[in-house]
Amino acid sequence: MNSSTTIPTSAASTNVFDIGNYTTTLIKVEGARVCDRNGCNPPSPRPLLICSPSETGFFPVLLFLHGYLQTLSTLSLSDTLLHMVSSLLPPRNNNLQMHSLGADATEEIKITAEISSWLSEGLAHFLPPHVEPNLSKLGLAGHSRGGKVAFALALTKSLKLSALIGIDPVDGMDIGKQTPPPVLTYTPHSFSLDGVGVLIIGSGLGEVRRNAFFPACAPKGVNHEDFYKECCRPAYYFVVKDYGHLDVLDDDTKGIRGKATYCLCKNGECREPMRRFVGGALVAFLKDYLGGNTRDLVDIREGHAMLPVELQRVEFQV
Repeated sequence: MNSSTTIPTSAASTNVFDIGNYTTTLIKVEGARVCDRNGCNPPSPRPLLICSPSETGFFPVLLFLHGYLQTLSTLSLSDTLLHMVSSLLPPRNNNLQMHSLGADATEEIKITAEISSWLSEGLAHFLPPHVEPNLSKLGLAGHSRGGKVAFALALTKSLKLSALIGIDPVDGMDIGKQTPPPVLTYTPHSFSLDGVGVLIIGSGLGEVRRNAFFPACAPKGVNHEDFYKECCRPAYYFVVKDYGHLDVLDDDTKGIRGKATYCLCKNGECREPMRRFVGGALVAFLKDYLGGNTRDLVDIREGHAMLPVELQRVEFQV
């Protein structure tokens, strides 16, 4: 096995907000046992979508948790995942078909922990030939309720993480109406993560109601701003102006649930710029905290990068 992690340092496209030059593949894992010449792997605890490079290498891994009611059939974050993998090359696991209809996220936290434990024995069986996962470089990310689950699991310190990412994380309906188990304590810098790097991306329209019939999808008091306030250094915080909570999803989100993503939240004019920013910002952050290449993240932080969106807030603790 290789001793160093593969992180590209140069490519024909140097803009992290553009699709990269590496070949990517989406692999559905339905939970069944897979056997090869090296034996049989334990079945995955839940269906997964693996987004992997095809090139030879020893790559970091990002476990990505979807938002509430998103499912394997919608593939609603595939464009963002493919953007990241084409530029950064980590095998990524999008944990799907996980959320229950209830408010309590305890079972989802447990399932995510089980999947994390499965990675060391099961992941390599599903990757393309010559792609090796480096689980000593493990990132955990989540969108919406998935962001809450990611932070809740990270705070147990049961995983050895190199990076933690919340994309418009939400901890409930309002202050005093957090869904169990509550993550926010409303105590500044209370998230004790032992130096794990944190990135939080918020949507400027997430706290705005679409109409009188639907609540805001990322309500003020339980959203990205509150998560960032409780972070310790190192932490980065970007809020995207004029885009909504679900604008990180693919344009074509299938099924009734997929169509509902255009009706439930206050949205921007189109999703593509938000997806490009989220994909590029995650690439820049992971290049830094998984690969030690700080240039792109510093460029975003200092306002030197050509962004596909306008940022209404940029804050950091380093």
